[in-house]
This record gives sequence, C-alpha cells and structure tokens, in this order.
Amino acid sequence: MKFRLHLFLLTATLLFPTAIKAQSNHILAYQQPATYFEESLVMGNGKLGATIFGGIDSEQIYLNDATLWSGEPVDPYMNPEAYKNIPAIRQALADGNYPLADQLNKKIQGQFSQSFAPLGTLFLDFNQAAEATNYHRELDISNATAQIHYEIAGVRYSRECFVSHPDQVFVIRLAADKKEALNFSIRFESLLKYGTEALDEIFSVNGYAPYHAEPNYRGEMPEPVRFDADRGTRFSTLIKVHSDGRVTYSDSSVAVSHAGDATIIVSVATSFNGFDKDPAKNGRDHKALAMEQLRKAWSKSPDALRKNHIEDYQNFFQRLSLDLGPTTAPDLPTDERLKRYAQGLEDKNLEILYFQFGRYLLISSSRTEAVPANLQGIWNPYLRPPWSSNYTMNINVEENYWLAESANLSEMHKPFLSFIGNLAQTGKVTAKTFYGIDKGWAACHNSDIWAMSNPVGDFGQGHPVWACWNMSGAWSVTHLWEHYQFSGDREFLEHTAYPLMKGAAEFCLAWLIEDKHGYLITSPSTSPENQYLTPDGYKGATLYGGTADLAMIRECFRQTILAAEELEIDVAFREQLQQALERLHPYQIGKKGNLQEWYHDWEDADPKHRHQSHLYGLYPGHHITPEKTPELADACRTTLEIKGDESTGWSKGWRINLWARLRDGNRSYKMYRELLMYVEPDGARKANYSGGGGTYPNLLDAHPPFQIDGNFGGSAGVVEMLLQSNEQEIHLLPALPDAWQEGSVRGVCARGGFELSFNWQYGHLVGVTVLSKAGENCHLRYQDKRIAFNTEPGMTYSFGAGLKRAD
Repeated sequence: MKFRLHLFLLTATLLFPTAIKAQSNHILAYQQPATYFEESLVMGNGKLGATIFGGIDSEQIYLNDATLWSGEPVDPYMNPEAYKNIPAIRQALADGNYPLADQLNKKIQGQFSQSFAPLGTLFLDFNQAAEATNYHRELDISNATAQIHYEIAGVRYSRECFVSHPDQVFVIRLAADKKEALNFSIRFESLLKYGTEALDEIFSVNGYAPYHAEPNYRGEMPEPVRFDADRGTRFSTLIKVHSDGRVTYSDSSVAVSHAGDATIIVSVATSFNGFDKDPAKNGRDHKALAMEQLRKAWSKSPDALRKNHIEDYQNFFQRLSLDLGPTTAPDLPTDERLKRYAQGLEDKNLEILYFQFGRYLLISSSRTEAVPANLQGIWNPYLRPPWSSNYTMNINVEENYWLAESANLSEMHKPFLSFIGNLAQTGKVTAKTFYGIDKGWAACHNSDIWAMSNPVGDFGQGHPVWACWNMSGAWSVTHLWEHYQFSGDREFLEHTAYPLMKGAAEFCLAWLIEDKHGYLITSPSTSPENQYLTPDGYKGATLYGGTADLAMIRECFRQTILAAEELEIDVAFREQLQQALERLHPYQIGKKGNLQEWYHDWEDADPKHRHQSHLYGLYPGHHITPEKTPELADACRTTLEIKGDESTGWSKGWRINLWARLRDGNRSYKMYRELLMYVEPDGARKANYSGGGGTYPNLLDAHPPFQIDGNFGGSAGVVEMLLQSNEQEIHLLPALPDAWQEGSVRGVCARGGFELSFNWQYGHLVGVTVLSKAGENCHLRYQDKRIAFNTEPGMTYSFGAGLKRAD
C-alpha cells in the first residue's frame, strides 16, 4: 500500500517543520488553541469547508459543504397578484402619503430565503491528561495547509490539515516522535438529522438538512427549523484512517491506538443537483459520490495528495505578490500583531497578510459552479446562522467578488456569474408577478442556493426598508461585463453575459416611469436598509426616484449598450437604452454639499448609516469620477465625510474603495488600518460592545458578527489604491498612501485583458511591465503622464520612470 511507503517522510515532515517567523506576510500563527470560532483556522477547497480549532485534549473541526442548505426549489409564483398593488403605491407616493406607501409596499413581499447549513463537527479525542508545552498553531496561506505542534510528557505531537480541490477530500495527518504514543478516537456530531455506522473499515455518516429554516432574526417562533425524512438535501460523510498502529471501527467512532502516525481522509458529498431539482426526489447519489471520492484518494499516498493540493492551490495564489518595503515590526503571533497594530504601530507584512488572506479565502470558498461564496463564505456552525448565511444581494455577495478579477482570480468569479443565470430564471416570474413587468427579469434583497429572487418579508411581515428593494438584477449583471472586460472572452459575452444583461436592462426599462418634470424614475423605490425623514418628521423607506436605483440602472444601461456595440447587435434596443439614459432623473447635490440619497433633499434618519448605496456610481460603478464629474465626486466626498469612518466591517471595506476612487490614498489607508482593528471573539466580547467593525484574531471580518464580505472588500481596496482601470485607461498608483513609500506588485490585472507588474520608490513609479492577454490597445496613465500603444496577445511591454519605453 502506498500509504506505508511514505510514513517515515510523513513523520519527519510533521515533527520537524521548517522554522517560520510569526512576523510573516503569509502565515497566521498562534501560541494557543482556539476557544472560539473567531480564533479558529478556516480552510476549504471551494466546496468543502473545515474550521480547525487545534485542540490538545480534544480537537473539534466544523465541517461545511457549499451545497448543503435548508430548503427546496422555490415556487416563484408564491404571490401571483402582488403586482396589482403597484398602482396604489405609486398613487400614494404621488400624493405625498409616505406612511400609506410604506404600508402598501408590504403587499409586495414573498417568503424568506433558506439558510446555509452546518454539516457537522468532527472530534478527535486524545484524552491526554498532562499539560502541553511549546504549543504552536499556524495556517500557511501560501500553500493552504494548517499545522499544530505541541509537547506532552516529553513527546512531540503534530498535525497537518489541508482540503484538496483536485482530490475532493479533507486530509488530517498526525504524528508523534515516540513509537506507539499516538492514541485517539474519532467521532461525529451534527445539528442535522443523521446516523453513523461502520462500513467495511469506513466510518460512514448519512443525514439530511431541514426542508425549512427561519432566519435567525425572526427570533423565537413555533418550529423555526423543520425536518422531514422524505424532504431536504441529503449528505454523506465518509472517514477512513491509515496508521502504523491499530485502527478499530465501530458504529459510533473510530479508535486509533499504539500509533506513531495516522492519516485521516474525509470525503463529503450532498444530493444537491441544481437550484430547480428536488434534492430528495431528484438529487445526486451522494453516497456513491462520497465513496468514489474516498476510493480515488485512498489509492494515493499522503504526499501525493498533499502535492496535488499545493500545486492546484498555488496555480492561483502565486499569480500575484505584493511587497510594501522593509518593516520594523517585531516577531509576534497574529492575534498579538493585531493588538499592536491597533495602537497605530507599523506592520507592513500584516497589511500584506490581510490582503493575501482575502485571496486565500476566495480560492477556498468559491469553486463550485453556480454556488457563490455566501455571507460567511463556506464556514458556518449554526443551524440558524446570522442573516441565514445567505446571498444578501444589496451589497454583500457583490462585494465578495470585487477582488476576483483585479487580484488575478478570475476563475473564482465564475460561481457567482453562473448563479446569475439561475437567478434570471426565477427572476422572470418575479418581474411579472411582483412588478407586472413582462420583459426581462428582476431580483431583490436576498437569495439562496435555490436562486430565490422575490422580495422577502413573509407576505407583509417585513419592513420595506430591508424587504422591498428590487435592483439586485441590475447590480449583479455588471459583474458579467466586468468579467468580459478583464478576460476578453467574447464567447462568454455573446452566449452568457449579454442575454442576462439585456434581461436586467429590459426590466429596468419597463419599470421606469415619468416624474412631473418628465424625467424617468423608479416608483416605488427604497434605498438599501436606510430611511429618510420628511420635513414633517415621518421616518420612512418607500419613495420614488431613489438615487441608488438610478445609479445602478445607469451602470446597467451603459454597460449593456457597450456589450451590444461590441457584439454589433440590437441597434434599436441600444437606442432605447441611450434615450432612457438621457432622461433619467439627474443626480442632485443637497444643501450640505452631499450627494442626495433621496429624490428630495431630505435628512437621513441615520446620517452615519452603514450603507452608501447612492455612491454606487463612484464605486463599484464607473460613471462618477474626479476627472469627468468633479462636482459629483466632491458631493460623494462630502457624503463620506458626513457619514464618518466608523462603521461595520463590510462597510469599511466599501469605503476603502470609495476613497481610493476619490484619489485619497491616505484616507483609504486610514480606513484599511481601521478595518484591521482587533475585535474580540463574539463569545469573549462584552454584550454591550459598540466598537464597530474590524478583524477577529483569525483575520476574519467582524461585522460583527463574522461576515466574509469585509475581507474581500478590504483586499479589493488594496488593489484599488495601487491600480485602477476602466474601458478607457489603466491608472497606476492612483491613490498611493504616504505610508507605502516603496513597494512592488506582480500580477495585478486591469480591464482590457492586461496583467501588470510594477514597483515604486519614495512614492513614485520606477517601472512597469504590461502583459497583454487579449491584444487590445493599452492606455497607461501615471500622474499627468499618459501613453498609448498597440499590443499583441501574449507579449509584454516594459516602461521606466515617467512611462518611458524600456524595451
């Protein structure tokens, strides 16, 4: 058996690891096991997620599968006559009766989304009574492996974990430096319905998720989680152990005794078979899938599995490197580094680590077709997780993918891009039944693995401030155009992107109505999760002509026109969109110099609200810029000044990018530092905590609680400070902060199909190399210098200081 041939190599690798420095730009290191989730090490292969605590007496590892959710395919016809209420809402708004409009808007609601489910917890019980010393726990994001080392009674114990994408298994390797000193048992627990059994020297777990789970924010209610043996997504988890000791399987556990080393292989599969197929009646054969994965992995040595995993992962991770110059920060564990950094001290490698950790998380959570990373990525231990751990479509799922293209991880964008196709199918019914629109498709605030597109609220129970927003179709399709802009994939544009973009634009075109001045507006409208105050003091959500709606429609129309021009099709439709663009209600600058969020110059109920959706045109959109629309850019700046810098984690991530687009690198950097503010784990934090968002000890984003979008937004912001691009040009060092006086970046991507590497000293560009992937004309900009040149696919072009040609 290949396993036995590699046991000595395995033991040596685990017990005598290469010395590493905690002050690393690619290693998270700790001197104690995790007590809370927010201290754990998260790992994944884009489908299977593992959360590792590194325990001594007992190791617990949360397991998740990206395709294991509560629920079943959604019935898009859940409220077939909701659209009949639209005229009454519009009339109430026209009459200035905003309280009535809010009440009527509740009739434009359907069911809540379903929840991402926890698969279960794997326990490794060592039952070692003596105290451990020399404890070390680390996650190396350069190769996506985790290690735990400690000594007990003179024996050194080690564990290594990785989750392999090519072999689709989770691998745990254990070793002791004394013969027969390794003794432990494996057991499994789950909040789902499940059973365990020993099956031909395999520990087998089979179970099923609930067919319904209420959102956690609905509080206590009768039967919030509902199971039925004949309904819901099925799962299988198979565990097999190889060891030089004795391995004993029972129906409740696996025991390993008198061993020097052991390798545990975990294979997971579910019955999920697509958003529109019943996972119980028409699901995949999860048992056969899990067994086939295990069989194939078992035929390979541990070193071969590790090699396959690292080669696959590094193919993506090593595409981009970042250096911010020398650091004087001391050698500390990651949690202590965060605490020190919060005091305002320098740690450039921590800033790089956080940026690269975002890339690590995207590779680890987003590799399953049509199943994007959710609010918690793929790491959730709760049956009713925060906000259902769903796809929150009014910023959060989109923010998850802001770094995908620019940070050279285009493949990780595809799960979201393919999900949009599913969303459009249910969205056609949503457009018709909720809004009375026969053309195109619409989607709203929340979605889930079943591609739910309706407005939520449980048929009138939800407040319109969060339940009734309907612009996520217009927002999400901009990601399709972005992917084309970076990849140059014309086939993708023609067959996938453009039909979806056109459908979203068709809905928006039909949804617009004239205001009393002849401008086109949306009605009813809401601005995501924010509320206005009317002059007579009414605090409301429903209005007409919300700025955020019109900003997203502008970007959707603009990009759809560009896509149709690129494909040389739909001339008449292009003209319709262009005419509508020119008639959209224009941006308004308020009495405070701010960009108005509301049609009227009303006050915000919360002037420092976390959402800034009306600034969409500045970022992630492209139609507000300091050069082309300076007055609007200044109004965006004033808006951000009014809001201040303190907010939730994901909101700070957004503001980093907004300030970068305003060319204010120092303000972006200030917010980047604040995003890295140390936040205690939820279970250890005081109940009355009000310190805003930041970063947990394990570098996950603190909303709080944990939301992964802040990680992705922060990483995207680093790129935005160093490079910005649009359809016209590539702007080098557009928002370089004073703190980054020297550095280099290799492998960052720009629109037009370009990959760039460049370096700078004393705050000035020294040299840049451009790789052209698509052969498009390139327009480089640095400060007041510009250069344009033709390119050939696969060719590189080099320039020195001042953009002087160097090749």
